[in-house]
Amino acid sequence: MRISAFFTRDVPLQPPVGGPSLPLPTAFQEADFVTRPSPDPARPAALAPLSYPDFRLLWSATLVSNFGGLVQAVGAAWLMTQLTDSATLIALVQASNTLPIMLLAIGSGALADIFDRKALLMGSLLFMAAVSLALAVVAWSGGLTPWLLLGFTFLLGAGQAVYNPPWQASMGDLVDRKDLPAAVSLNSVGFNLMRSVGPAAGGLIVATLGASAAFAVNAISYLPLLGAMSQWKPKLAPRVTTPEPFMAAMGAGLRYVALSPNLLRVMSRGALFGFAAIAVLALLPLVAKSHPEGGSLLFGGLLGCYGIGAIGGALLNPRIRARLNNENVVRMAFAGFAVSALVLGQTQSVWLHAAAMLPAGAAWVLALSLFNVTVQLSTPRWVVARALALYQMATFGGMAAGAWIWGMVAGAQGLDTALTAAGLVLLAGALIGLWLRAPEFGTVDLDPVNRFREPALMLDLRGRSGPIMVMVDYRIDQADVPEFLRLMQRRRNIRRRDGARNWALLRDLEHPDQWSESYHIATWDEYVRHNLRRTKSDAEVAVALRALHQGDSDPLVHRMIERHSVGPQDDVPLVGKIEIP
Repeated sequence: MRISAFFTRDVPLQPPVGGPSLPLPTAFQEADFVTRPSPDPARPAALAPLSYPDFRLLWSATLVSNFGGLVQAVGAAWLMTQLTDSATLIALVQASNTLPIMLLAIGSGALADIFDRKALLMGSLLFMAAVSLALAVVAWSGGLTPWLLLGFTFLLGAGQAVYNPPWQASMGDLVDRKDLPAAVSLNSVGFNLMRSVGPAAGGLIVATLGASAAFAVNAISYLPLLGAMSQWKPKLAPRVTTPEPFMAAMGAGLRYVALSPNLLRVMSRGALFGFAAIAVLALLPLVAKSHPEGGSLLFGGLLGCYGIGAIGGALLNPRIRARLNNENVVRMAFAGFAVSALVLGQTQSVWLHAAAMLPAGAAWVLALSLFNVTVQLSTPRWVVARALALYQMATFGGMAAGAWIWGMVAGAQGLDTALTAAGLVLLAGALIGLWLRAPEFGTVDLDPVNRFREPALMLDLRGRSGPIMVMVDYRIDQADVPEFLRLMQRRRNIRRRDGARNWALLRDLEHPDQWSESYHIATWDEYVRHNLRRTKSDAEVAVALRALHQGDSDPLVHRMIERHSVGPQDDVPLVGKIEIP
């Protein structure tokens, strides 16, 4: 038996001071993604994000950190070839660095959406600096074994897993939305600018000073970024609810992505691309070692060619996106990387191998930057870090599995067979776009509406009080029922995506023009969050439903606290003293 502890009519909301007025009743809190054309704004200049002082400072410091990370990667990969001849262990250097991202990213994304992102960023940087320093000391003492090296790279990957979601989500805090694609591309340019010189420098450092010096360089490279991060003062929106519980936040992120088909398509393609493309990077030390003149310098040079190609891809990215839709860009990236893998697998020339790394680098940037921007522009700010974390879990999980599998294939069937097979999988990935097309981004406005105000309650509720049941009453003309049901189907997806449970649509048997939408929310705090998640795109369904509702007044909203047992101890105190006539 359900006891209705309060039964109120919705109260009209006042628009925010200085804000636009929208004809929306409070009953309409969410709407689904609306696939509609939007004005195509003038494309921002590729360097526009550098006009933002905070972005410019952090981007510059990140260049130094990226340089150190790439030097460390060369040192770890090449040192493993000296410690063992096992192709599987050599490939696992890449897997040990990417596996933690798959395992830990969703937790980091939840933390980044509910706590201070700057604190998470600085904490992860300090952790990675300490691990790098410890790795340098152990390598200098001669105590490294293959499995100990994998353990250190796993810890560095864990630090990166915590760092990535809040850093990627902070792009929206550092630059305006219109400059977000350019900011993501500039991040790629910065990383690959260092990739064009970092691996070669790393090869030189390893050849002359040893791997321990490469690890020490990485430890030192975190210092400028820590200094820049300490000076950054992000503008935080005022918190209007208590922080979302950690487990609930992870569940909300998983639920949002699971109910967002566009995000699922991006993540599927990203996982497949990562799985096949990582074969080139994971097996590149063996490619370099297979040449008579092979050594750490050749390995670094091949990675340098890869970085040059990536810079070219990042610089051409805006022009390519202006001429091709997202799916064609993704197909081009898959095909370009496939050609590179096939050349590496089917030829023996050092010069052809160096040339093959150029399109591989360009394809890597084209695909991953497009996936990243699509996720950011297809996700509202309240859940963007969790969506990015899940995207990274899918992509880096594919990389970790691919590095392990391609390493085993190379050990059992040979290096050429593994690279050729990876190239064929990449070609298949391009064809899969016939069924799993990459979505276009920028077709919906996901900025928050910010019009919800908590109603004046007559019961003394706490934030954890619940469960809360909400019912919204409509009067719908029979001629409008098909359109009403179509809108309600979208409304159901929105409610569930933003936290509602047990959604149902009811129709009165004696008065068939009366309909009721009902759903449950775990607590009152969750109900407030549910409403604050409403975006401007969501408002379109709300307006359409209000237009179908018969009568001058808005649909009636009932907010009730639910009880499944009856007893005096279950009562909730009233607010003040109420006279009952």
